[in-house]
Amino acid sequence: MPNEPKPPQPGTIQVIAGDVVARGTYSNNMLVSHTPEEFIIDWLLNSPAGMHLVSRVIISPGHVKRVIAALTDNLQKYEMNFGSVRSIDATDQQFH
Repeated sequence: MPNEPKPPQPGTIQVIAGDVVARGTYSNNMLVSHTPEEFIIDWLLNSPAGMHLVSRVIISPGHVKRVIAALTDNLQKYEMNFGSVRSIDATDQQFH
């Protein structure tokens, strides 16, 4: 049938999202807090108009470890392809 969706290939994950979520949200700052059961990550946009909360993600401590491992692995791959990422101090992040 021509209008039937194709099943995902083995080893792939099919993610369904609405247009707003699929476009993504830019964040240039974050706050992290935690309780014994969860971590709360607030993604922020620091702009000339002030600091805006753009997303809040609440995850388990076990998932935090997996996120850190995945980000570490991907940052290493990124730097192998594109070179070292320069870290800047918080004092350098000002608007001109």
